[in-house]
Amino acid sequence: MHLFVTGGSGLTGPAIVSELIAAGHSVTGLARSDAAAARLEGLGATPHPGSLDDLDSLRSGAEAADGVLHMAFGGDFSDPDDMMRRDRTAIETLGRPLEHSGKPLVVTSGTLVMPTGREATEKDEPDTSGIAAFRIAGERACLDFAARGVRASVVRLAPTVHGPHDHGFIPMLIATARQTGVSAYVGDGTNRWPAVHRLDAAVLFRLAVEKAPAGSVLHGVAESGVTLKSIAETIARVLDLPTVSLTPDQAATHFVNPFMATLYGIDGPVSSAYTQELLGWTPTHPSLLEDMEHGDYLTTPIS
Repeated sequence: MHLFVTGGSGLTGPAIVSELIAAGHSVTGLARSDAAAARLEGLGATPHPGSLDDLDSLRSGAEAADGVLHMAFGGDFSDPDDMMRRDRTAIETLGRPLEHSGKPLVVTSGTLVMPTGREATEKDEPDTSGIAAFRIAGERACLDFAARGVRASVVRLAPTVHGPHDHGFIPMLIATARQTGVSAYVGDGTNRWPAVHRLDAAVLFRLAVEKAPAGSVLHGVAESGVTLKSIAETIARVLDLPTVSLTPDQAATHFVNPFMATLYGIDGPVSSAYTQELLGWTPTHPSLLEDMEHGDYLTTPIS
């Protein structure tokens, strides 16, 4: 298939583009800068100038493709309503050229949309009052196309997609430990985070493009829940720092901002059993704690 991809030059995107090309697909990737275009070309993809706000560019990219994989997401996190509108509009623009074609439309979301405090499955409804509720409108916009002749599916990624050169939530936790001299968790630290290796996530996206049934909701999760205490203890051991438990009020000043403190206190385990059975997806790459022990997360000396 010839696929139009957004977000292909980001952190997880290059692994997905490489996986698609290695499987024999061709890729055209949305590029909003010369640097993004160069990165896509280096992966073997064809750059397509534009951005999520350039609806004509999105439309023309989708019209020329056999399928669309939408990973790009951004905006001002202080205005989640605007991010929601921007993402929903982009998805609607990408999906319309695919109507009544049976072509795939795969859209990215996150497992943080799910209810907390118990292991959520692909069949559970997202939490409209949760911390990531602004992603739900995009999910629904995508899945609406399943009734309009599009093989639409949503992949919810774990909050931790780990691998080399990560700059997400785990590196932020490590940076705070370096700066403060302690590796912290909130409460008793038994709250759980899902995780997936970037290369395993790339395989899942390829399988979703190739064979996910219309209307599928998929969970990009290799580990359903890694405790924050175990993450903090791994950081402490490798950096030779003490661990400390923080109250929610203490966490609000210890971490980057109150939002991050809330995030690190969430208990959000998620199952991917249905996804693995449906698509025959079997994660094979290192776990999060293995990656932290042996990858590049903790190799930089404390400054």
